[in-house]
Amino acid sequence: MSIYILETEHLNYTYKSSNNSLSNLNLKVPSGSIYGFLGPNGAGKSTTIRVLVGLLKKQSGIINFFNDSFSSFNRIDVLKNVGSLIESPSLYGHLTAKENLTITAKYRQNISKDRISEIFEMVKLSKVKDKKVKEFSYGMKQRLGLAIALIGNPKLIILDEPTNGLDPKGIIEMRRLLQELNQKHGITIFISSHLLSEVELICTNIGIIKNGKMIFQGAISQLKDFKKNKVKVSLETDNLSNTIDLLGAINIHNLSIIDSKICLQLEDKNQIPFLVNHLCENGVSIYGITTDFNLEDLYLKIIEN
Repeated sequence: MSIYILETEHLNYTYKSSNNSLSNLNLKVPSGSIYGFLGPNGAGKSTTIRVLVGLLKKQSGIINFFNDSFSSFNRIDVLKNVGSLIESPSLYGHLTAKENLTITAKYRQNISKDRISEIFEMVKLSKVKDKKVKEFSYGMKQRLGLAIALIGNPKLIILDEPTNGLDPKGIIEMRRLLQELNQKHGITIFISSHLLSEVELICTNIGIIKNGKMIFQGAISQLKDFKKNKVKVSLETDNLSNTIDLLGAINIHNLSIIDSKICLQLEDKNQIPFLVNHLCENGVSIYGITTDFNLEDLYLKIIEN
């Protein structure tokens, strides 16, 4: 049995007016993961999602959901276990949140009132379920859209830019909600996003697409080891002046002082033990050292190369 809840092999889709939108795309989404799907504008992220949920018909290749091949013959049965939120949700503003969700439930079989109440609890909208949607903030509408995606108790949800247009508070709320859905309810989440900082905070796995081709795929930890990376280091010592002189003696001159800490950049994280030993051997007391892996820098490096 495959460990992947969603998998594609040599997936292709071409628009008539352009070059290949998807070219032999091999996508592997592990069961239980939060998978971040990244790429520059026009890379093929939205096209991929539309093909996955059947809004566009694949031209060649294989799509597997839950170890079953996905085709026009079993599309409805397979997608019963998949929830999706593509861009902004289609909602009835003159109706309440509960009425919106109830309408969606009518198109599904065996959706109980208890299930509807449970979903409102899951997306933190129980207190406003009787409020008209036109009075909702954009963030609340996004959560209601997510509630609609959850109505059928899916094993997998596919989200296209779920935090797009949200303010910082809304982004944090959405992040925490998605983490809870994954960790507490065991739902695998596939997220297309351009917010690298959010992807780094929430995702366990990522795929990077460029010109319709997958150029990196794996766990976040694999990405960090994908290529030797400059690492940002912050040092807190007992003597700033002496520390700066000692760093200069080993040709580290490009640094800055932020909040009484020395901030510098190393070519390789394996230089850190040498740096610490050098300072300690020369009488510097180190009170703290932190390192910062920058997903944005590495993402740009991979895309450019």
